[in-house]
Amino acid sequence: MPLLCRLVVVSLLATFLAAAAGPASASDLPVDIELVLAVDVSGSIDPEEAALQRRGYVEALTHADVVKAVRGGPFGRIAVTYMEWAGEHHQRIVVAWRLIEDGGSAADFAVELQAQPQHAERWTSISAAIDLSSDLFEGNGFEGLRRVIDVSGDGYNNSGRPVGAARDEAVARGITINGLPILNGRPGPGGWPGATDRDAYYEANVIGGAGAFIVPAADFDAFATAIRTKLVREIADLPGAGAAEGEMLR
Repeated sequence: MPLLCRLVVVSLLATFLAAAAGPASASDLPVDIELVLAVDVSGSIDPEEAALQRRGYVEALTHADVVKAVRGGPFGRIAVTYMEWAGEHHQRIVVAWRLIEDGGSAADFAVELQAQPQHAERWTSISAAIDLSSDLFEGNGFEGLRRVIDVSGDGYNNSGRPVGAARDEAVARGITINGLPILNGRPGPGGWPGATDRDAYYEANVIGGAGAFIVPAADFDAFATAIRTKLVREIADLPGAGAAEGEMLR
């Protein structure tokens, strides 16, 4: 092949590779935050607790304080997806990416979420949940000022790779991981004792990135209040205060 032709081919290939590795598409919709709600449905959560957890998200997403936080951002809109996770090989997208910009769109998201069936699976892989959540930001049609994974659960990582490795890789991609540990003291399936130190575990192993924080819930009955507090702080990008700095919500 003549030298000039080779140079043209190399130039075209370089242009193609640069475009493929370039920034988000110009057609991506700007939003204040891209938020993944990653929710534990492992075996330690019984059907009653799962229903309380799901209802907590439905109530929080449609609460006036959350809608006000959405409307108060620079763009006045956010992108949200809801996924459930258990063991290393169980992650399920329950509600795909949706735009929330007012009470009506928040209600639409909540209605779709409430209508979906609930499933429980064995084991607890927070690391796999973080890995999948991190990938969900790619090609989702939105370009957020911030990317946040909101992990809620009541168990330790006991399946898949170490959770710290997953956290560190997500943070290296510019993602913040916040936590909502449920300090549920009820015995789990098989009679093993419930744990009440999940807040310390989440602080040390799960959360990370710019401004990362936890909002512990004393039990599943307190979940709706905890998630509302957490969503307002995440969406409004508020500095820490009160319960958001670790005071247990009851």
